[in-house]
Amino acid sequence: MLKKNPNHVSYNNIVFKVSAIVIALFTLWGAFSPDTLAKYASAVFSFTSKSFGWFYLLSVAGFVFFCLFLAFSKYGNIKLGKDDEKAEFSLFTWISMLFSAGFGVGIVFWGVAEPLTHFVTPPLAGVEPQTAEAARLAMRYSFFNWGIHQWSVFAIVGLALAYFQFRHKRKGLISETISEVLPKRGRGRIKLFISILAIIATVTGVATSIGMGVLQISGGMNYVFQVPNSAWLQIGIVGIILVLYLISSTTGINKGIKLLSLLNMSLVAVLMIFFLFRGPTIFIMESFVVGLGDYLQNFVEMSFFLTPYSGDTWVNDWTVFYWAWVIAWSPFVGSFVARVSRGRTIREFVLGVMIVPPVIGFAWMAIFGGTGLYLDLYTGTAISQAVSQDVTTAIFVLLQEFPLYILLSVIMIALIVIFLVTSADSAVFVLGMMSSDGNLNPSTSVKVIWGVLIASITAVLIVSSGLKGLQTASLVSALPFTFILILMSIALYKSLSNEKSPEKMGQNPEHTNPVYAEKNEEMKQQHQEKEKVPQETR
Repeated sequence: MLKKNPNHVSYNNIVFKVSAIVIALFTLWGAFSPDTLAKYASAVFSFTSKSFGWFYLLSVAGFVFFCLFLAFSKYGNIKLGKDDEKAEFSLFTWISMLFSAGFGVGIVFWGVAEPLTHFVTPPLAGVEPQTAEAARLAMRYSFFNWGIHQWSVFAIVGLALAYFQFRHKRKGLISETISEVLPKRGRGRIKLFISILAIIATVTGVATSIGMGVLQISGGMNYVFQVPNSAWLQIGIVGIILVLYLISSTTGINKGIKLLSLLNMSLVAVLMIFFLFRGPTIFIMESFVVGLGDYLQNFVEMSFFLTPYSGDTWVNDWTVFYWAWVIAWSPFVGSFVARVSRGRTIREFVLGVMIVPPVIGFAWMAIFGGTGLYLDLYTGTAISQAVSQDVTTAIFVLLQEFPLYILLSVIMIALIVIFLVTSADSAVFVLGMMSSDGNLNPSTSVKVIWGVLIASITAVLIVSSGLKGLQTASLVSALPFTFILILMSIALYKSLSNEKSPEKMGQNPEHTNPVYAEKNEEMKQQHQEKEKVPQETR
């Protein structure tokens, strides 16, 4: 009798089939009627963000404090794996992979655009636009929107997945992390729904992010080299990115993704150092320190900031939108973060995920966004006006103010491409796991299928201008996923509480967690029954 290949994708797998059909329908809708998709998706998201904006803010703030509590509590020393396991990747490689798979490409896109946008349209009423006060406020809220709140969402998903997967031998699926807190009746259907929703959110989120990155690359090529910004150029860029991330994803996580992530971080470091010392160095350092101080000083206030009395929509347009976006992205980023974090302690994991990438993001914002603010405030440039006209060219408008403009633009385009490739091949890897029943090493065929589907969706929606509609549609999944994240937090704390007392926490989790012990006993009985089967019938 032939054995099943555990890496082979089952086309009878209902998770694969249903998610693929739903994604295909959204793609067709976006291709043939982009305005209609955008209209209805925008209406639904507008309703959820206005009606549940308070819920998003409260939940994400709760995730921040919950993660920090775990890190500094008695649970902080618990390993995500066996107690004697070593971390799979070095610290620098690990951080590089976290940053590249997370919102690295978003930082490049918004690093100049967001501070300059808030500079023109201040977040708070009563602040005069394009003044020193507006610049300081712009940097403060840019830090907040890209700070530890975003990464706390990824940390919750990654921590729960890594803990249950590597310490308690569960499947690497989001539905498995909340199994014990679901009602027994209908548990299977709920888990199925969660798995499908996770795949749909991942594909739509990644496709729209790649699409935005492609638009930034084509916008940059048009601005710098006067290349016609046509659909053919954008499709060509999608094709190049597809080839690169398929090559990377098929080489495995220890080769392609790892090497590209290290290259990414090296390029980021080189660019940041160059602009730090070639730009207004003292202003950059001071804006970083003041921005960080403002961020910490107003942390609690900004975490719960809403405007029910004035009716202003800024919070919904920016912070609530961002929180919804990261929650919708959390199945992908969280799954990848979990995969590369085996062997870390909970304390290492939380501090590494929630502190280091945001600090890198703050430094990037201070260097590039700060330079843009300096030039507009003190040298009479109009970078903020150019950003208002087209955010995709923001970084290239800034680069124009420096020597070696062409070379710097080429390096920046290369950086965006590599960020897109690392995000895409990480997503392909995660989708492979999700559609292969949590397999940690999905087959090449599975990854190629998802890779081609993502590229096809991206290309179709760019050409049809349906990208914005799909992006908004993907955010609709944020509301149900917020409840899922809360359940994950409850399940994680419940399981951690069942671990033995602090002085005995070094023992094997098989002896400390009744849930694991029950599962282990069940597996033992199955093994004994198997042994009773005569050898010739196997």
